[in-house]
Amino acid sequence: MWRDMFHLSLPIAEKILRPAIVYLFLVIFLRIFGKRELAQLNPFDLVVLLSLSNTVQNAIIGDDNSVTGGIIGAFSLLGINYLVVRLVFKHRRLDQLLEGEPTVLIENGRLVPEGLAKELMTESELLAVAHRQGFASLDEIERCVLEPGGTFFIQGKQPRLVERQHAELLERFDRLERKLDDLERRLGRSCEG
Repeated sequence: MWRDMFHLSLPIAEKILRPAIVYLFLVIFLRIFGKRELAQLNPFDLVVLLSLSNTVQNAIIGDDNSVTGGIIGAFSLLGINYLVVRLVFKHRRLDQLLEGEPTVLIENGRLVPEGLAKELMTESELLAVAHRQGFASLDEIERCVLEPGGTFFIQGKQPRLVERQHAELLERFDRLERKLDDLERRLGRSCEG
């Protein structure tokens, strides 16, 4: 039993090389296919990401199901990720090449159809993102950018629609209160006279 658990059926060099190759492949192809997969916008994208991990599993571990092989594979993945992150951190141009550029989806309160098309994103998917960030509609957004890492930067219009409506209601209540006070004074004078 112990021998089967810890005995490597593949050479250590192959156990280290396999995860490194798969890692590089995934980084490159996620970059090619866009930020949308990283943002996990809809169930289809989530299914693709989960299936992708299962698909490359055998490429990473090969015919080896030992604990030792799993530990070496995991260590290799973590190690190459650490090295790539350090390398990208030190070289800004490499970071831009791997990460890509942000995509503007809304600019000056208007949808940017080219940005939505580039990211294969529908208006309803963008609205769902806006809802998660507390916006009732796309009309409340001044600027929306899909960052290279798959996160959204959303800047609301100043002031937001809800805030403007709230301020208008308060102003109306103040006017009503002043009119009521004025009416009370008039009624009080007419009763005295």
